[in-house]
Amino acid sequence: MASGGDRGKRIEPSFGDDSRRTRDDDLRVDENDRAAPAPARRKSKSAKTGSKRDRRNSGRGQRRGFFGLLRRMVYWSLVLGLWGGIALGGIVIYFAAQMPQTTTWTIPDRPPNVKIVDVGGNLIANRGTTGGEAVGLHDMSPYIPQAVIAIEDRRFYSHFGVDPIGLARAIITNITSGRMVQGGSTLTQQLAKNLFLTPERTIERKVQEVLLALWLEHKYSKDQILEMYLNRVYLGSGAYGVAAASRRYFDKPARDVNLMEAATLAGLLKAPSRLSPARDPEAASDRAKLVLNAMREQGMIQDSELAVAMSEPPTRAAAYWSGSENYVADQVMRELPALIGETKSDVIVDTTIDLHLQKIGEESIRDLISANGKKMNVSQGALVSIDGTGAVRAMIGGYDYANSQFDRATEAKRQPGSTFKPFVYLSALEQGRTPDSVRNDAPVKIGKWTPGNYNGKYFGPVTLATALSHSLNSVAAQLVMEVGPQTVVDTAHRLGIQSKLTANASLALGTSEVTLLELTDAFTPFANGGYTAPVHIIKRVTDSNGKVLYENTQSGGERVIDPRNVGMMNAMLRQTVEDGTAKSGKFGWPAAGKTGTSQNFRDAWFIGYTANLTTGVWFGNDDGKPMKHVSGGSLPVKAWKEFMVAAHKGVPVAELPGNYQIENVLPGGSDELPDSNAPSPYDPNNPAGGMPMANEDDGYWPPAPDAARTGSTRMIESAPVASRGPVPPADVGGGRQSGGKTTTLLDLIMGNAQ
Repeated sequence: MASGGDRGKRIEPSFGDDSRRTRDDDLRVDENDRAAPAPARRKSKSAKTGSKRDRRNSGRGQRRGFFGLLRRMVYWSLVLGLWGGIALGGIVIYFAAQMPQTTTWTIPDRPPNVKIVDVGGNLIANRGTTGGEAVGLHDMSPYIPQAVIAIEDRRFYSHFGVDPIGLARAIITNITSGRMVQGGSTLTQQLAKNLFLTPERTIERKVQEVLLALWLEHKYSKDQILEMYLNRVYLGSGAYGVAAASRRYFDKPARDVNLMEAATLAGLLKAPSRLSPARDPEAASDRAKLVLNAMREQGMIQDSELAVAMSEPPTRAAAYWSGSENYVADQVMRELPALIGETKSDVIVDTTIDLHLQKIGEESIRDLISANGKKMNVSQGALVSIDGTGAVRAMIGGYDYANSQFDRATEAKRQPGSTFKPFVYLSALEQGRTPDSVRNDAPVKIGKWTPGNYNGKYFGPVTLATALSHSLNSVAAQLVMEVGPQTVVDTAHRLGIQSKLTANASLALGTSEVTLLELTDAFTPFANGGYTAPVHIIKRVTDSNGKVLYENTQSGGERVIDPRNVGMMNAMLRQTVEDGTAKSGKFGWPAAGKTGTSQNFRDAWFIGYTANLTTGVWFGNDDGKPMKHVSGGSLPVKAWKEFMVAAHKGVPVAELPGNYQIENVLPGGSDELPDSNAPSPYDPNNPAGGMPMANEDDGYWPPAPDAARTGSTRMIESAPVASRGPVPPADVGGGRQSGGKTTTLLDLIMGNAQ
């Protein structure tokens, strides 16, 4: 107990104060107070054990720190992934809400294609925005889908529209390469983009692309998706789909494409324009080889197939839409809307064209211009061939379609020259004249116009048959004034000329412009016995299901020429081929026709026919520049003969309609024309004086010089005539006009001709 002196004092606790430990009331336990003090050895062991435990605890702490960090990373990754998924889901829901309801989703119609074929079903051309028709997988080479899958989407048949593996691979490849090398879109996604979306690169478009791809995979089979893709994908040069591209680059249907060609098509998907074999065949070949290697890696082809394909050299594709058959296709597209209206689905147009003859005509025109173009200054030519019903069998509209799409057969209006004369002579026959009627071939003056013959040569009295076969201009001018210019206009329109014709005296020499197609068609009644032949090129139009949308059912035209007059015209025009200006065109068939050359050799024509075909040929220049002495009897007759020989091969020979026989005897007992080398009254070397003609069988004479008018030679309307004996008046042998009055040369002089 504490002493009294210390009572009342507060005792403060003390920690570590040694001075206070000496006090009597200090309560502590020292080592001696312990009941069982620990031995020194065991104490040392305990210290060692504690040291090891401390080290173990320290290692556990380190391990707990690493795994803890890992656990925290996993945790936060899950959290971030969850929130990211929620955000992505929100974005998808938002963009999906902007799209129409899936119940309204439909595959948009493929733009319609117009497939144009010849009489044998051979393809002439495809027209439409796609450039080709749609074909099924079974209608294309199996190499095509294999090549596309190998290079674009090797897991096409296993994914669900989106390929996560392919997408991840593309991301890694692009990151490691530092640029965009691969795309992660599947064929289904590409189809969705092509069908529904714009090419812009936005998150919205990509989300919509995925949604549409999932919808496509749900609604259609893999083969259907692949077929749609191959028929709609753009492959360059205006070709959409493998059918169009096969025609464009290889000139063959998709079913005939070989392995290397299929690989080339698949290679185009990366860059259709840059890798086009029409632009860079080397680049196209290199890309195709990558496709071939991909096909081999995936076991689609064997080593032997790979070696053969790899050995094929690069080949440049032909020029875009080359070939004269495209003139035919253009004409079909001009006529089609009037026959079936707007084209809303694929259609097939059966034409009257024979593609074999089309190629022959094209080669003939091209060869003649290539050989004579520079030296004769001729750059263009055209050819049309029509059968007795008006069906067009061949139509070449120019020298080279790739360089000029202007159709000179149907669109160019040119002066026909003497090829117009048959309408004048037919009008004369219909007023009672015959091929044996005689007219005086001598210079005549009609108003201020004086028509003249080639080189100014005149032959005095000649029959109409001789005048027509030798294209004597003065006789034609006399006849047109005898029958009346308007009568000639009416005759030409009745036979098939559509263009406006001017009813004047120069009409006899073809001064009113016409097209080659209508002029050729107007000659057809001579070949078929006197009936109109409404020209047509479309025979039938059907849709892809075979439904007939249009069919030409005309069974022949109306009679426009009396049978007797048909016989007389054929007898006269046959002389042109037998011994006239087109005699170089004889080829073994009875044939007839008429040559023509416009002023200064600007146009050269020949319209000739057999009982099988009527074919017209024209040569000239688009700018109207004169050629170098190219007449109707030269290049046009050569092209005509080449074409007609091929067209009549194997066809039984047939006579021309009518059996009129021409006496072919001129007055004075001579059955031949005077020597063509004899001096002409308008030959400058002739004492009678005169001026030479500028072209062969058609031309325009200036008024004769005064010296010619005052010479001692007998005069006809102030113009000299050949002094080879008595000259009969111009109406010798003439018939009666419909009005009953015979027109004489005096009527022409006084202007009383009707």
